[in-house]
Amino acid sequence: MTIFEITLLGLKIAPTYYGLMYALSFLAGYFILKKRNFIDKSKMDDLFLYIFLWVVLWGRVWYIFFYDFSNYFSNPIDIIKVWQWWMSFHGWVIWVIISMIVFSKKYKIDFLKLSDQITLVLPIWLWLGRIWNYLNKELLWYSDYNWFLAVYINNVWYFPSPLLESFLEWLLLFLILNYFYIKWLFKKWQIASLFLILYSIFRLFVEMFFRQPDSHIGYIFWYFTMGEILSLPMFIIWIILFLRFKHAK
Repeated sequence: MTIFEITLLGLKIAPTYYGLMYALSFLAGYFILKKRNFIDKSKMDDLFLYIFLWVVLWGRVWYIFFYDFSNYFSNPIDIIKVWQWWMSFHGWVIWVIISMIVFSKKYKIDFLKLSDQITLVLPIWLWLGRIWNYLNKELLWYSDYNWFLAVYINNVWYFPSPLLESFLEWLLLFLILNYFYIKWLFKKWQIASLFLILYSIFRLFVEMFFRQPDSHIGYIFWYFTMGEILSLPMFIIWIILFLRFKHAK
């Protein structure tokens, strides 16, 4: 769905609610981190500019290559249609890490501490994105039952998979991460590692049992979704890093 639609120089421009959710998540994360005052306020604007640009650009590129390459290869003009943009979590998380490395080197800030602070607010971003998936009737799961908050499409009920995912990736993940952070139970970068470990677990759980694959991709190797294929190696990598950084100072 779009917020409004205008025609500029013969090109239709229609900002989406999905984009609005991303904007709101950036604002929420910005004000929370600014209030925590873990870096100079003068540097906070630069930090979020780094993250925003890298997330939007490379999250989009990752989605194009892994989720819909054939379509964009045939219709390259669609790549620049920002009102139709979809992005991949696995893509933007990699480039958020890279953007924070660049930022921390530029301002001589501890990269590990910076990563922990950023990941403490990322569940808000995930929550808003999943809420919009639900409102837009996306990534649902066929069901024979009328579940609470189920979606009814063409005489068929669908389980509200995005709401389950939003609960796991937002509320539960947010509470777990901030609990360990407040209690100071982990070393540097273990919070960031735990975020990606738990995200992978929640994503695998929902996609295995409560969500249909992306309609334009379907199942890969008869059973696996693209999200599962990308989440499993991420889970393994971050388990290793979590154990590696338990001795960080």
